[in-house]
Amino acid sequence: MEAFSPTPPDWTALATHAQGFCCPNCHAGSTAATAAWINRRSPILLENRKRKWQEFYHCECGKDWWGWSDDRTPNEFADRTPYNGGDSDLDYDSFFGYF
Repeated sequence: MEAFSPTPPDWTALATHAQGFCCPNCHAGSTAATAAWINRRSPILLENRKRKWQEFYHCECGKDWWGWSDDRTPNEFADRTPYNGGDSDLDYDSFFGYF
């Protein structure tokens, strides 16, 4: 199963639209799913030219559900500053023990 396959898997046909971006049966999040598929063939265009997609999940409890990509809660790394390829403030001599 490929999450970015252009063809949807059979289990997505009866998926339920979940409120709160979790399984409507057991309330597990998307990370507990045993399979996922993103419907990238039909994006919805939002303001500022942003897009959202349907994300389908096959939960470990057996329930199939879907939610909009913009309803997903941010992950733990969302508020971090992106790595810029180098840190000019790093003191290499102190780091490697040369004082």
